[in-house]
Amino acid sequence: MGLDELKISRAIIERFFHKLTEYLETDVAIVGAGPSGLMAAYKLAKEGFKVAVFERRMSIGGGIWGGGMMFNEIVVQEEGARLLKEIGVKIHQWNGQPYYTADAVEVACLLAAKALEAGAKIFNLIMVEDVMVREERVVGLVLNWTATEMSGLHVDPLALRAKYVVEATGHETAVLNVMQKKLGAKLKTETGLVIGEKSMWAEVAETLTVNYTQEVYPGVFVTGMAANATFGAYRMGPIFGGMLLSGERVAQLIAERLKKEI
Repeated sequence: MGLDELKISRAIIERFFHKLTEYLETDVAIVGAGPSGLMAAYKLAKEGFKVAVFERRMSIGGGIWGGGMMFNEIVVQEEGARLLKEIGVKIHQWNGQPYYTADAVEVACLLAAKALEAGAKIFNLIMVEDVMVREERVVGLVLNWTATEMSGLHVDPLALRAKYVVEATGHETAVLNVMQKKLGAKLKTETGLVIGEKSMWAEVAETLTVNYTQEVYPGVFVTGMAANATFGAYRMGPIFGGMLLSGERVAQLIAERLKKEI
């Protein structure tokens, strides 16, 4: 039987738009498919919630792929190792000390696979250019193709409704920056603004990224490096335990809210 190019095109178009339409209303919309965003997606979807992840780049995994300075190994501490074991990543204890290494490619692939297997949907090459607001609460996202931004085209976006939004775009805090610019949003930080990350201090940063994982504006939670950048904490470099634990934490916080609302 010969292949028909038109049928191939129809199959792709029909399936994609079925998927996108199905997720125009969702429990949780996660912006950024890095380690914390993917872990949050995995944990929330595993609880049975409807979760969509939006990544502006073609690849997902955020900073995991490059490891440290393009050496594709990452380090986690013991609690981070627990989460990697849970998703099936092989870990190696380093010199009998509480440092565990893992293959960066394996981590990125299995995190994404586990999130999808649990029921989350990941949409790449889509950016968030705005948020939907009702009565000073974020209730959804405004989406466009990344290519429209890159090419400078003026193309109107489409909207998605979500009960909760997770800001997981890392250092850039893209969602919060849009909210500050367009809404004048006052965040739950000392200044009411995104404070910006400090220089590297891994020990402190690993703890603070979990501590600062919280709701910063009605309907919007921060996780991972976006949490550190929002509250003015330190960066941690290629140790990813705090990022994974932050993703787990934000999932716990949102799941508690969603269960109360049922």
